[in-house]
Amino acid sequence: MIFRQIKLPPMLGYLLIGMAIGPHALGVIPSSEEASHLAEFGVVFLMFTLGLEFNLAKLSAMRHIVLGLGLAQVLSMLALVGSAALLLGLSWQVGLALGAAMAMSSTAMVSKLLTDRNELQTPHGQNAFGILLFQDLAVVPFLIMIPVLGQPAEQLTSSLGFAALKIIVVLTLLLWLGQKLMRPWFNLVARQHSSELFMLNILLITLGIAWLTELAGLSLALGAFLAGMLIAETEYRYQVEDDIRPFRDLLLGLFFVIVGMNLNFAILLDQWPLICVLVLILGPIKVMIITALARLFGNSAGAAWRTGFALGQGGEFAFVLLALAAGEQIIPPAINQSTVAAIIVSMLITPFLIQHSDKLVLRLASSEWMNLATNLHQIAVRSMANTGHVILCGYGRSGQSLGRILHSEHINFFALDLDPEKVREAGAAGESVVYGDAAKREVLIAAGLMRARALIVTYAETHSAMKILEMVHQIRPELPVIVRTQDDSDIDLLKNAGAAEVVAEIMEGSLMLASHTMMLLGVPLNKVVRRIREVREARYQLIRGFYRGTHEESDESDRQQPRLHSVQLTQNAHAIGYQIGELGLNELHIEVRSIRRKNQPSIQPDEQFQLQNGDVIVLLGVPENLAAAEMLLLQGNR
Repeated sequence: MIFRQIKLPPMLGYLLIGMAIGPHALGVIPSSEEASHLAEFGVVFLMFTLGLEFNLAKLSAMRHIVLGLGLAQVLSMLALVGSAALLLGLSWQVGLALGAAMAMSSTAMVSKLLTDRNELQTPHGQNAFGILLFQDLAVVPFLIMIPVLGQPAEQLTSSLGFAALKIIVVLTLLLWLGQKLMRPWFNLVARQHSSELFMLNILLITLGIAWLTELAGLSLALGAFLAGMLIAETEYRYQVEDDIRPFRDLLLGLFFVIVGMNLNFAILLDQWPLICVLVLILGPIKVMIITALARLFGNSAGAAWRTGFALGQGGEFAFVLLALAAGEQIIPPAINQSTVAAIIVSMLITPFLIQHSDKLVLRLASSEWMNLATNLHQIAVRSMANTGHVILCGYGRSGQSLGRILHSEHINFFALDLDPEKVREAGAAGESVVYGDAAKREVLIAAGLMRARALIVTYAETHSAMKILEMVHQIRPELPVIVRTQDDSDIDLLKNAGAAEVVAEIMEGSLMLASHTMMLLGVPLNKVVRRIREVREARYQLIRGFYRGTHEESDESDRQQPRLHSVQLTQNAHAIGYQIGELGLNELHIEVRSIRRKNQPSIQPDEQFQLQNGDVIVLLGVPENLAAAEMLLLQGNR
């Protein structure tokens, strides 16, 4: 819970808890063989999930990155670590096992951090995703090879050949028979309409195929991966993935606890120079290798460095491979524990490294300043003609739909998006959209933040929206910002950060379901509209009082439609120090809807509320009265 609160992967929490309660620390739980066997099932379900996500179409679409950059990264780490092991007098088998483990990066951590930063569609995000995909695939041959490495040298060649033959036979039988049997079998089980039976069937398939591969002298994890691949070809893939997740997460957590329990602090203290060397390899050296490879594959210096920073750590599959190698007595215990400790340290550093990657890249890549300046110049040139426009952060489906509505009402908008292909196609079609990260201060200013009438965050990503709200609050606190979110869980957080309104997808979806349901049940249309209007007025402060009826309004009445207007009380403003009731805004037929004060949530004021310097007052009224109210608040003129 603590690690989730501080935005670090729970996996690290499991590892530290294991270190604390294990036999080498507090000794609350002795390391037992039974617990280790149970924890192996966590790895089984992890590999099963990996098999479910195995997608040939995705692999084909990213083959240049996956089979090019991903393969080069894994081979480079194998060569580096293997060479270092030989120089230290270790066997090549130890070097291969260590290299395989240290080539891995954390899929769970990196994908979460890049998603939070809205960077999955960026060039470095695509690079990182492609390399991680190849690493996940590379785990499968490593799981086959590592057990064989423990064989005597004279038997090694024949053992590897026999293992290759076994994998060909097992794969052929399982995939050939499995594809013929899996879909009819799942159809039969699903027709029974029993969730209990469906879950038992998933466990049967997963553990059964894993057991078969272990009988064939291969690993449990390999069988689970194959089971996932077979089910991925059926229409039950997503249901299976949801059903299996609690087993996977719980048992995988136990696996990481067991890894932590097996760490011997006495050995770690004795081996601290080796741990430092391993952290160096997993940190700066791995980052530089990935950066150099990304540059060789045609990436810019900035994208290459960001890719390196994202992947410069160990991963969850490293623990799996190290545990397998330790069980086969390939890696000496001291080296194994030192490697596990180094991976934990590298994973702890990664969130902070990615968080500050932009500043590091600007220092390390001289061309990044030029690219940044060029990009900002392009944004500024495109937005220069716009005044009183709306800035759209994100130009996905919601952003494009909103843009079309604004265009139909002759309201200028300027959109920012991080998908270069989308920006290229929309730009070619004449849309007002450019490539840029709306969560960066310089980009917002270049997009005309100081001249904009409003800013809309069109994607449901709370972390990015909070960054945008913070910057808007610093630069233009009076600018209204509307934020999209998925559900009601973050509404208070976003409003306290300065959002004028938060639109929840689930809320709007439920209103549409309710309106259609009432109409199908024969409720009159005007009554349906009135009911939905009442719910919206109760939910959204910004549209209270806007609905006057269901008939069409004339142009003249449109001009007299009440609207919102934000006024910031700058230094020496007339209203500072006055209570709202003393200003006589009611005489101008103006309603004070809310007040935004720095570092405080939005306030619903009463007549006795005293105004301060820096307050942003949100007023509701017709345009002429709003202009008079602004003069009164700032200059004292009626």
